[in-house]
Amino acid sequence: MRLRIEHRTHYEFSQPQRRLVQLLRVTPPSFDGQAVVDWHVEVDCDARLKRSRDGYGNEVTMLYVDGPIHRIALTVGGEVLTENRAGMVLGAIEPLPVELFLRSTPQTIADAAITAFAHDIAESAADPLSRLHGLCGALYHRLRFDVADRNPHRDAASTFSDGHGVCQDHAHVFLAAARVLGHPARYVSGHLWRSDGQHIQPAAHAWVEAWVEGYGWIGFDPANGVSPSEAYVRVAVGLDYRDAAPVAGARVGGGTEELHVEVAVAEASRQRQSHSQ
Repeated sequence: MRLRIEHRTHYEFSQPQRRLVQLLRVTPPSFDGQAVVDWHVEVDCDARLKRSRDGYGNEVTMLYVDGPIHRIALTVGGEVLTENRAGMVLGAIEPLPVELFLRSTPQTIADAAITAFAHDIAESAADPLSRLHGLCGALYHRLRFDVADRNPHRDAASTFSDGHGVCQDHAHVFLAAARVLGHPARYVSGHLWRSDGQHIQPAAHAWVEAWVEGYGWIGFDPANGVSPSEAYVRVAVGLDYRDAAPVAGARVGGGTEELHVEVAVAEASRQRQSHSQ
């Protein structure tokens, strides 16, 4: 597929800010099955941008803005060619050993309930790949997707106990369960083209990748019960949401902030056709 993505983030502050520093993980990489045709990062004010890579191999952009700042709008996007590789990730930058992704974080600790759930899945699977597919499907049926439930600091145990959450919550539960079974697993942030026509979304998407000996890294999306296909654009990875969040940073100045995020993901050819009519 040829996908066109536009990710818009708009901040408004109740009083002027003296300085704003943001770390952006918004630029997708190219690897086997995913080729970035073009990509841009635009800010509607006088800002300094510095690009580099973090320890996970993600392309990051540091954004620096000096005040006074009343509001700021950030727009990132471009076109990406994707292929269906059945969730397999090959040719990506991999600076870290696989074993690192066995490490738990405060958001991905497996409590007794998740541990028991994971072991029940493992007992019914003949091999690691079947076990991970079984875990993905079981979480899809066990957890209800709740678009109104947005707490980026929620942990896996709370999500599993409540039985609902957004895609990042589903991902954290999968990570906790996979790691307790001895499978290295990592969080993935990115974008999803929806076949139901809902091309305007309130946030980016999230899923996971698990290491399977003999295959390598394979993606699983427990929020949808499938492995990523050509409808997915992979952007950043980490141990959990905090390591791969699209935007993180700090501001100097008092008051409050109001944040609005909108993500548009569409087939590029269809988008061009609609503009020409």
